[in-house]
Amino acid sequence: MQPTYTAEAETFREKIQAFLSEHLPADWQGIGALDHDAAMQFTGEWRDILRDNKLLAANWPEAYGGAGLTALESVIMAEEFQKAGVPTGGPNDVFGIQMVGNTIIQWGTEEQKQHFLPRIISGEDTWCQGYSEPNAGSDLGNLGCKAELDGDEWVINGQKIWTSAGHLADWIFVLTRTDAEAAKHRGITFLLVPMDQPGVEVRPIQMISGESEFNEVFFDDAKCAKENVIGEVNGGWAVAMTLLGYERGEAAATTPVAFKGEIDRLLQMAIERGVNDDPAIRQRLAWCYSKVEIMRYLGMRTLTKFLQGEHPGPDASIFKLYWSEYHQKVTELAVDILGADALHWEGQLPSSSFSTDSKGAANSSGSWVGTFLNARAGTIYAGTSQVQSNIIGEMVLGLPKEPKADKGPWNKIPK
Repeated sequence: MQPTYTAEAETFREKIQAFLSEHLPADWQGIGALDHDAAMQFTGEWRDILRDNKLLAANWPEAYGGAGLTALESVIMAEEFQKAGVPTGGPNDVFGIQMVGNTIIQWGTEEQKQHFLPRIISGEDTWCQGYSEPNAGSDLGNLGCKAELDGDEWVINGQKIWTSAGHLADWIFVLTRTDAEAAKHRGITFLLVPMDQPGVEVRPIQMISGESEFNEVFFDDAKCAKENVIGEVNGGWAVAMTLLGYERGEAAATTPVAFKGEIDRLLQMAIERGVNDDPAIRQRLAWCYSKVEIMRYLGMRTLTKFLQGEHPGPDASIFKLYWSEYHQKVTELAVDILGADALHWEGQLPSSSFSTDSKGAANSSGSWVGTFLNARAGTIYAGTSQVQSNIIGEMVLGLPKEPKADKGPWNKIPK
């Protein structure tokens, strides 16, 4: 549970700390202290610095533009960046580097790696995720977006939903149904599809916060090259699960740092507003503090696995379920502490629609109410709490699977 860092690991930590000291302003307080335009400008410039120092996709092999860091070194770097309040990349790099880039490295051909990976590093290609559908969100295996091979091209028809950054991306990795006669998890293919074509339509969806970071995507005879399959035709389910492991895995070791900073801000706001002596508020604050400490130990457990050379697996769902359920409770407490001030937002909204506000953010109603609204979706995106619970029960604890009435070929499943 408690990882023991080697001397080499601690030397690497000092190297990252020196890098941050060299490239950040002396009065740096965290990206959350910047206004929106300044934060966007900083992020773009910071991404260039990381790319030039091979720290943008640091765990990638050097042959593909990374630094070849070990899993533990990647986590140490992410920890130090989180403490300093700087991003590990640009806004799209979660999709481009962490998700599809890592997946291409694991499953792609050498030609695919040589073509796509440099374009991800340079920022020439920006990506979004085509997984969920109106009838296949929590039950992803029930997806119906269809792809048929026509000569040298795949022709795609169907719909995806909750496509974060879809309105900004020029590529989308899509799970498609390529064999309707196969069992639902066995007739799926993972395709890389260009967005800039007549057969792709993107419609933004307005969120409760008023922003529109995710979208609906419609495919009407959209096309991609025959060779743009990652993994095997009809073998896309395993590729998709690999990608989700990368999406959920590393965060378990680094996100607790962000949640620790958030609870510290909340404690300070309770003091500033004179409610820190209220017994009910104190009890709720203590509960939140204890949950953050448990989260820290869950992160240590993940670190221990990294030290043992293990890659993210189904147990990554434990952390996702834990933090998303917790975050709704802590932001509800923040709104209660704000009281009537929560009805009138003041100050800057969070810099991201996911997880906590950035380090350096003001203790304003804008920051906290915006985070509260974003937290409502935390138990839905990246897999609902119900899905995470099933994964934990069936794949981690080995419990019997839920009874299902949709066995057999996909096209025989009642819709």
